[in-house]
Amino acid sequence: MYSLLDPSRFVVFITGATSGFGAAAARRYVAAGGKVIATGRREDRLLELRDELGADKCHIIALDVRDRTALQAAIAAIPAPFDAINVVLANAGLALGLQPAAEADLDDWQTMIDTNVSGLVYTVRLLLPGMVARGGGHVVTMGSVAGEFAYPGGSVYAASKAFVKHFALAIRSDLQGKNIRVTDIEPGLTETEFSIVRFKGDESKAGNVYSGTKAMTADDIAESIFWATSLPEHVNVNKIQLMATTQAIGPFDIYRQN
Repeated sequence: MYSLLDPSRFVVFITGATSGFGAAAARRYVAAGGKVIATGRREDRLLELRDELGADKCHIIALDVRDRTALQAAIAAIPAPFDAINVVLANAGLALGLQPAAEADLDDWQTMIDTNVSGLVYTVRLLLPGMVARGGGHVVTMGSVAGEFAYPGGSVYAASKAFVKHFALAIRSDLQGKNIRVTDIEPGLTETEFSIVRFKGDESKAGNVYSGTKAMTADDIAESIFWATSLPEHVNVNKIQLMATTQAIGPFDIYRQN
């Protein structure tokens, strides 16, 4: 019978496992006795993760979630026992730039849409039939507080995360009777490579985001993901929204003429 109450039965497919939330989640599940399929674009990082966690616990696949054909082929080729996937962590995503909408780079917008939206839905759609056939599972999507509280310069990023939130709610309804749970994780300020990617390698700008405050860590978010998936099977956590204690929802943005 399908069960995740024994952590050793976790078999977790993780996108974006080369850093941040994905890598931290891989470590958390393996520490509990589970197995992970770690995917991402940076093969060198994946090899390091496999060396750290052990090839018997960590199967790696170098791929870009935006490439639906490659993703489909990779999933079809996953060897046993890693093919008995019962948790999908659709984590791959990014923010690029912080310019006002009229000045933003359209290529940056397209990359965010292709990764945060298309890559996520490809991942979930391709892995759902297997979980249905095996009698259950858990889909975890990686949203953001930006999906609920937009901010200047975050237009397409925020919109992409609002999509993730509603996609998770909608497939939860679609999966009624299939014994598959769905949880959207919505982190706020967390110190990872997120800002370095957003500012395209400018470590000074990235550092300013976290300067003088205490942000959450990737391990904090991984623990929340693990908690949601390890609850009794009759309990579904629809979403977990987390913020650093030093972060709160800001005031309304009001334009005033001089």
